[in-house]
Amino acid sequence: MAAVGMLAATVHAPVGAAPRGARVVAEEVRSVHRVDLTIKTPSMEDPVPVTVLSPSGDAPRPTVYLLDGADGGEEVSDWLTKGGAERFFAGKNVNLVLPAGGAGSFYTNWIRKDKKLGKPQWETFLADELPPLIDAKFNGSGSNAVMGLSMGGQSAFALLSRHPDLYRGAASMSGCPPVSGQANEAYVRATVAKGGADPNNMWGAPGSKNWKAHDPSYRLDSLRGKALFISSGSGAVGPMDLTAKRDPKDGPEDMQIAAGSGLEVGANRCSLEFAALLQSKNIPFTSGFRLIGTHSWTYWKQDLPKAWDAIAPAL
Repeated sequence: MAAVGMLAATVHAPVGAAPRGARVVAEEVRSVHRVDLTIKTPSMEDPVPVTVLSPSGDAPRPTVYLLDGADGGEEVSDWLTKGGAERFFAGKNVNLVLPAGGAGSFYTNWIRKDKKLGKPQWETFLADELPPLIDAKFNGSGSNAVMGLSMGGQSAFALLSRHPDLYRGAASMSGCPPVSGQANEAYVRATVAKGGADPNNMWGAPGSKNWKAHDPSYRLDSLRGKALFISSGSGAVGPMDLTAKRDPKDGPEDMQIAAGSGLEVGANRCSLEFAALLQSKNIPFTSGFRLIGTHSWTYWKQDLPKAWDAIAPAL
């Protein structure tokens, strides 16, 4: 893969369109295999930054949509700046699509306008508007999968369960796919509130019809025959937690480790709950559960190759 920035060029004009109205309003070619797009669509109030990594040639290839967690980058996906996705996917025959700006949104359609987030319609953007544009511009074959970490892991399974004709697989890394039940509802509400938004503006009240409609637990049949991957750590601190590089701006190192441990304990409980449910319904999945590990990029970097190995055969 060519070095980032070697072929940098910016176009501030509509350079692509899709049948559902998505259009590229700016394009920066960062390398032979990477382009940063700014996409405007009818569903989203503001243009959406989307990075696409693509292989050489014009032969049809599948597409993977890779989603950030609740603190995802505003302009560039954390999978690029923190997760090593560009290095890992180099040489692989797949389009990798990395949207940015989805922090705290659960990549879903909000029912009411929020003072912090507005009224994002991420599901419409990701499932209806973006795929035709990607397929047309980057030789997509129409074979898709969606993967994500933490908040994005829940979103990946929700998107698959609601659009089984679009996706052939989904992966959750330290996520919480089921959102019903007191503990899981609290997880979702706390994640949204942490970013300053009102969770009632997303799906309405917990336990409501709309809330349940976004819970894969109520749509299990749509997961049958799909490639599924679920991973999380136990929350126990391991050697890699003690040697990982951390940003001092995020607070003292011991506090970061403790917070990551607590978050992963919750994600692990929820992921195990969902895995047990899949097992009880005889729905196969690939397990990536670890005996140690906190809610951190140290482990998600290890999970990414495993998730790809589980999903790739279905594409």
